[in-house]
Amino acid sequence: MKAIVLEGFGGLEALVYKDIPKPEPKAGMVVIKIKAFGINHAEMHMRRGEWAEAAPVSGIECVGIVDSCPGGEFAVGTKVATLMGGLGRTINGSYAEYTRVNASNVAVIESDLSWAELAAIPQSYATAWTCLFRNLKIQRGQTIVIRGASSAFGIAAVNMAVNAGLTVIGTTVSEAQFQPLLALGVSRCEVERSDLAQHIVESKKIDAVLDLVGNSTMLDSLKMVRRDGKVCLAGWLGGLAPIVDFNPLLQMPSGVDLTFFGSFVFGTPGFPLSEVPLQEIVDDVEAGKYVAKPWRVFSFDGVPEAQRIMEAGEARGKMVVVHEA
Repeated sequence: MKAIVLEGFGGLEALVYKDIPKPEPKAGMVVIKIKAFGINHAEMHMRRGEWAEAAPVSGIECVGIVDSCPGGEFAVGTKVATLMGGLGRTINGSYAEYTRVNASNVAVIESDLSWAELAAIPQSYATAWTCLFRNLKIQRGQTIVIRGASSAFGIAAVNMAVNAGLTVIGTTVSEAQFQPLLALGVSRCEVERSDLAQHIVESKKIDAVLDLVGNSTMLDSLKMVRRDGKVCLAGWLGGLAPIVDFNPLLQMPSGVDLTFFGSFVFGTPGFPLSEVPLQEIVDDVEAGKYVAKPWRVFSFDGVPEAQRIMEAGEARGKMVVVHEA
């Protein structure tokens, strides 16, 4: 099968197209014929050697058709989505024609959406749903700040928070992204900055913050929520540099909840993928409740260009790759 293999770490030249063996059936796992997959920041970090782990074949999500399933968990020919469970980290991922994944990280999807449209959903929406409804425990009528709202992950979170009846304030690095976010139902946009808490008028009254910018803004996010407010750290759009000096005694507000979610836990006993209502999310996209169309669609030979766009900060939504028919 054709695949993109990481040959060392570095620039786009590390992405090398090769023919490698198709994965063999294995008990407890599902071989999927990949129809389409999303491009994610994690894969860029893996290529550069900045992630904890990186498999020879990158890619942390895909949609496709069950090719084989020795354990009988899924019938051959079933339309499915898969994400995480070691994909691209400890097992070969979705930058290929086939992948083999743990059955616990596979979900059946029934939909008339195109493969490109389906590929824009799994990782972004499963993670956004978990952050909002499990970690932040959002409720109708609350006010939430989504930092990094114009990213693919951010757009998914905006869609869900608006649909759940929250007042949403979205941040982005450019005013040029204000109008697309307002069109999604965001109440107001703010230009992202490291000291946003000092400038946002609702500071100390915010119910929740979903921080997708990362370590560089986490302490600032803590400053803007009310007592009993919640902050969820779940993205690193601002880079992976750690917080060098964090003293909870001096910098952690009393009575504020700080939580974290890493989607790599999907499929583990504590975070089963079955807990995420992925079919319901797909149905809502198909019904038009969420504006979830991919920003750009590439063919398989366009993966390096897609990663270049992401690395340059030029992406304005979810990029997906579709295998030729």
